Amino acid sequence: MQHFETEAEKIFYKKPQPFTKWEAPDILACALGATLYMPASMPNIVEIIKTQKYKELTSIVIDLEDAVGDTQLAECEAKLIEDISELFMLYSSKQILPQDLPLIFIRVRDVKQFKQLTNTLNERQEVLTGYVFPKFTAVQGAIYFELLEQTVQDHKLTLYGMPILESREILYKESRMEALFSIREILHKYRHSVLNVRIGATDFCGIYGIRRRMDSTIYDISLIRDCIADIVNVLGREEDGFVISGPVWEYFSNHRILKPTLRMTPFSEKGALDTRKALLDECLDGLMKEVLMDRQNGIVGKTVIHPSHVRVVHALYVISYEEYLDAMSIVENNDGQKGVLKSHYSNKMNEIKPHMKWAQRILRQAHLYGVYHESVDFASLLLNQDVGGNIYATNKK
Repeated sequence: MQHFETEAEKIFYKKPQPFTKWEAPDILACALGATLYMPASMPNIVEIIKTQKYKELTSIVIDLEDAVGDTQLAECEAKLIEDISELFMLYSSKQILPQDLPLIFIRVRDVKQFKQLTNTLNERQEVLTGYVFPKFTAVQGAIYFELLEQTVQDHKLTLYGMPILESREILYKESRMEALFSIREILHKYRHSVLNVRIGATDFCGIYGIRRRMDSTIYDISLIRDCIADIVNVLGREEDGFVISGPVWEYFSNHRILKPTLRMTPFSEKGALDTRKALLDECLDGLMKEVLMDRQNGIVGKTVIHPSHVRVVHALYVISYEEYLDAMSIVENNDGQKGVLKSHYSNKMNEIKPHMKWAQRILRQAHLYGVYHESVDFASLLLNQDVGGNIYATNKK
C-alpha cells in the first residue's frame, strides 16, 4: 500500500513510501490515516477489497458492534467469517498480493465474541491487521490483550489491538484520571500489541445527549475537548509513545447553518473555486478543520464513515515543504553544538531539544504521506477530484 501512489511528481517534493502490515508498529500506527468503518452486514466487502475499488483506502474496520443491530448479530457474525475466509483464500492463492491488502481490523462487541471469532478464524486471521476493542477499561482490557497474545502465539500471526476510549468512567471528571492511569498500566503491560488508541467521541457525546454540528468540530464541545486533552496528557507522553487517533467525522450531507470556514485563497490562486464549492457541498470543510485541530493537538489519524473522507484526510497529512525543512534542520543539527537555529524561511525559531520530538514526528509522517513541493498545498491534491462517492459505511464512532 502507498498513499497517493499514482499522483504526479509535480505535487511531491518527497513521495510517500509504500508500507504493509509488517512495518514497525510505530510506523504502522501512523500509516492508518483515514480508517473507514463499515458494518459487517455490508454485502460487498470482499469485492471492495479485491478490486481496490477505492484507491485511497488503506485501512478499514469491519464493525460488529454499534453498526449492527442486535437482531442482525448472528447473521453478521456468520457473514464476517465467510468474508474473512474468502479473503484468506484469495490471499493464499495470490489472487490478492500482500502489498495490495489494506490494513483490516474487526471491531468486536465483547470479550466473549472476540474469543469465539479468534477460535473460529484461527490461521485465516493472517489477512487481518488486528482487532478494535470498544468501551475499553483496564479490567476487560487486560482480558482482550491476553486473548490477543494467545491467538498470535497459537497461530504465529502478526496482530494488534486498538482500544477505544468511550466509557462513562473516562468522560466523568471525578473518575477520569484514575481510569486513564489504570488503562495506561494495561497498555504498558501489552505495549508490543497496542497499535494505537482511539477516541469514541460519539459515545461520549451520547452520554450527555449532545452532538456536534457539521459546521463545527469536536473541539467546540467543551466536555469532549477537556476529555481529549486529558487522554492526550496521560497517554501521549514522550516516554509512552502511544499514537492517539482522532474521533469519527460523521457527516456527509449538507445542512449548513454557519458560514463556511474553508479559506478561498488556496483554491482561487489555482483557479479552482469549483473544487472548494464541491468540498463545501459535501460537508468536508468541517472535516478539514477538525483534522487540522487533531494534528495541532498531537493526534494522528481519523475514523471516517464515507469514502469521500479518505482523500481529504490524507491530503492534510502530507507535510508542507516548510515543515519538512524545519524538521530536517532540527534533526541534522542534533549534535550538541547548537541550541537554536533560525528557520529556512527566517520566520521562526527552531530549538533543537524542545522541538526534537515534533521534528521526528514530522519526518515519520513525511515518510508515509510525502512532502509537498514548495508552491503546492492540499488544494493541489484535491483539484479535479470527485469528492463525492457512494455511501457504503454508516453510523460509526
